Amino acid sequence: MGLDGVRFVKGHGTRNDFVVLPDPDGTLSLDAAAIRAICDRRAGIGGDGVLRVVRTAAEPDAAADAGAADWFMDYRNADGSVAEMCGNGIRVFARYLVEAGLAAPGELAVATRDGVKTVRVPAAGDVTVDMGRWAPIEGAFTVTVGTRHWPATGVSMGNPHAVAVVGTLDDAGPLCEVPDVVPVFPAGVNVEFVVERGRGHLAMRVHERGVGETQSCGTGACAAAVAVRERRGDPLPATYDVDVPGGRLTITVDADRRVLLSGPAVLVADGVLRG
Repeated sequence: MGLDGVRFVKGHGTRNDFVVLPDPDGTLSLDAAAIRAICDRRAGIGGDGVLRVVRTAAEPDAAADAGAADWFMDYRNADGSVAEMCGNGIRVFARYLVEAGLAAPGELAVATRDGVKTVRVPAAGDVTVDMGRWAPIEGAFTVTVGTRHWPATGVSMGNPHAVAVVGTLDDAGPLCEVPDVVPVFPAGVNVEFVVERGRGHLAMRVHERGVGETQSCGTGACAAAVAVRERRGDPLPATYDVDVPGGRLTITVDADRRVLLSGPAVLVADGVLRG
């Protein structure tokens, strides 16, 4: 099925913005070129990515989770590449399910390429998602901007992150490279530049793979909190407010390596695709 006449919804989580495409029966054909056209900020709707809303039973990639979750979040980066997980995206996805009448407010399960996630969606207000367990990515990584270099901590939140603690967020860009990581990150890596603003308070900028610098990254904020917690040895559970250019997210890391992400999820427009 082509995209002409397909309905869409536009939403964001701390200004990390997405085009939501309802496709309950899995009939849409989405190739990389179509995703790039939709996400184009001049000639398309514009967004950091696309969230396709499909029933798990109708999506081969999610069929194994059909008994655990009714809906599958098919997330694509703005360049058309497939991503395992998106922390801001899943909150927007869940808010859409509730506002579209496809799920009731409260706790719901959403299938992703990183497994089934539990999301708490009130009738109004911030949305909280259990992101699951974080995992270390072994290796010594260096982030380079111009002639400056910083050591980075590798953290997996279902997708890969390299977190560099820096002196100022002005150090964050433009990002040049993350050397010597191709064998570890063959599909690319998200890079977070983090400053500590006090106990339980961080700020960051992020370069997302397949997108570039964005206003926010939910999995990146989780990875930043994990990396700082490991660096400082703060007692668990540990909660951090993470300021991003688009707003604030709250992250809690528990003793079992589980991570909770809480923040706004807002739907701002809907319409019909043409062309």
